[in-house]
Amino acid sequence: MNEIFSSSRVWLITGCSSGFGRALASAVLARGEYVIATCRQPVALTELAAQYPATCRVHELDVANAAQVQTVVAQAAEAFGRLDVVVNNAGFGLIGAFEELGEEQIARSFETNFFGAMAVIRAALPILRAKGRGHIVNISAAAVISNYAGFSIYGATKWALEGASEALAVELRPLGIRVTLVEPGPFRTEFIGRSMERGERQIPAYEATSGRFLRLLQSMDGKQPGDPAKAAIAIMAAVDSDSPPLRLVLGRYANEKRRKQLADAERERSAWESVGLPTDFTATPPNP
Repeated sequence: MNEIFSSSRVWLITGCSSGFGRALASAVLARGEYVIATCRQPVALTELAAQYPATCRVHELDVANAAQVQTVVAQAAEAFGRLDVVVNNAGFGLIGAFEELGEEQIARSFETNFFGAMAVIRAALPILRAKGRGHIVNISAAAVISNYAGFSIYGATKWALEGASEALAVELRPLGIRVTLVEPGPFRTEFIGRSMERGERQIPAYEATSGRFLRLLQSMDGKQPGDPAKAAIAIMAAVDSDSPPLRLVLGRYANEKRRKQLADAERERSAWESVGLPTDFTATPPNP
């Protein structure tokens, strides 16, 4: 198809079957832009595609399948003649004390939440560079602000995503490509339900830590304060901005958590400055 010569952008969004992905795809389409919506089971997007037949394309995508990622990103760029915004939303939660998690679970969590996002970005970058513009949006988590008992690996995957994104932002800014990390607090999605996997073992010794956190999550399922539709509006505002943030913190809970984390970090740094500061080589005085 010929390139769309208008202000309407083309978005590739992963993990669109529900939650943030579905809300964002719906909001982008509702304002007249173009979406390539992906998920592992495309039947979940039948209604969305039927509602927007001219501007929505649906593709099956498991981001842990590197070959499939390459194919789908190429098809996304061809669908409407260009690609402007790439949103890495696909992922799943893994909860359990570190000792309770299986090796296969840990590997699969990184394959999806981190390596999957990296594969999508690697496939998209040559397309975005050729146009000299674009925006990469990576959905992170409040677990990166400060992590929770039971989220050791899930949080680690998101920390890895943030570390890579920070460097990418610096590398890509001169090329006209922006990077934004989205750090949501608890939002009313299906994350706690169908998108959360438990450790393969349950060890009673961790009932007071990771077990307590799991029970807290289960108790708030369906009652989370965050509205995914409002999150979609916030994400679009960041992409629309001439000066988009590196980090977009969503919701009252996550914003208060970030504010407290920054204050605590500075308090700890300051308390230990007298120990950590004098660890450089002592300057050698110049010869007279």
